[in-house]
Amino acid sequence: MMHPFLSLSPEAEAAIHKRQPLVALESTIIAHGMPYPQNVETALLVEKTVRDAGAIPATCAILNGKLKAGLTTDEIEYLGKNGSNIPKASRRDLAYLLSKNLNGATTVASTMIIAHLAGIRIFATGGIGGVHRGATTTMDISADLQELANTPVAVVSAGAKSILDLGLTLEYLETMGVPVIGYQTPDFPAFYTRKSGYKVDFQLDTPQEIAQLLHSKWTLDPRGGALIANPVPEKDQLDANLMEKTIAQAVADADKQGIRGKAITPFLLSKIEQLTGGRSLQTNIALVLNNARLAAEIAVGR
Repeated sequence: MMHPFLSLSPEAEAAIHKRQPLVALESTIIAHGMPYPQNVETALLVEKTVRDAGAIPATCAILNGKLKAGLTTDEIEYLGKNGSNIPKASRRDLAYLLSKNLNGATTVASTMIIAHLAGIRIFATGGIGGVHRGATTTMDISADLQELANTPVAVVSAGAKSILDLGLTLEYLETMGVPVIGYQTPDFPAFYTRKSGYKVDFQLDTPQEIAQLLHSKWTLDPRGGALIANPVPEKDQLDANLMEKTIAQAVADADKQGIRGKAITPFLLSKIEQLTGGRSLQTNIALVLNNARLAAEIAVGR
């Protein structure tokens, strides 16, 4: 029986019944991650990339109090045009938005929840949230990490967003028992760059190997997800030293303006785009497409 708050697109519902490979996609990147119209163009291109690799895309969002898996082009356009007017929705926000029949753009955590309810095991995003810089005093830790610990969905990302404390993020994932898999690399990527100075738990070199690991994991224990770290293509990565200076300046600006909580990530990404003259946005688009392709290949390999 379908969950009472879940609404599947006809395409997603048919794919689930036919056991076709599906890939979940988030909507925060549409409403909060990029300016219009690049956000809509990118969302549609990501869906095309998934299709071209042999899987069915299921972009997720909260619309009129329903958890949606699979959006129409008009719904994606609506999210893109309304942007920051659409609430950013993580796990804690879901009950309120559903009870009030409101809309929400899904984060990694809430997209994982929707994907799990729909029976979708593979999810592609840009970068996960994690332990923020300075979290030893602020305790600012993304709900994405707890979701990875508890919800059985594999997330393909370009590591964690480099605005975070990557070392503490990896420590948290280790403590929670979340395997971090490097696709064709022993290095944990840092979103805009291919290396962070940290290592992954396991390197696997084909989508089929990753699919086999996920099958083994969930056969052994159905709880919890996995993080598949897929480095940004080499031609699209940005200079590591430049990005560290840029991120440090953006974080300092956020501190001066007192920006906290769910507002901080959109602020930092926008500030970094401004400081890099738009280059970070182009890298962001490239890595999302790269992750969507790999996620589809893993879903097909399952």
